[in-house]
Amino acid sequence: MIGENFVYFFTVQGFFIGIIFGILKSFDAEGLVTYTFFITTFFYLFSHIIIALYFQTLHARPYFFPRDLHEKELDMFVKEINKREKLIDSVCKMTDATIKMNAQDAIGVKA
Repeated sequence: MIGENFVYFFTVQGFFIGIIFGILKSFDAEGLVTYTFFITTFFYLFSHIIIALYFQTLHARPYFFPRDLHEKELDMFVKEINKREKLIDSVCKMTDATIKMNAQDAIGVKA
């Protein structure tokens, strides 16, 4: 049985056990729904824990990490960011100069 089917099967079992327990223990509909919800949730989470332990997905697996490749890509990104910052700075300087010239022209027109 694959893990996904086990989770479905165990959750449905929890649902029916929750309904049976809710009928036996509760005296109103709210109690029935509460018991059913909590027992079904417990079975759902418990089935995920069982699957994780069965497939041994709780430990980290060693794998190859291409450090040199990542360092080259990060260096390229840093160069691109620096280029764009210089471009943005030059555009800001040009914009400030243009605003200053327009302000001087506006003062000359008013006088």
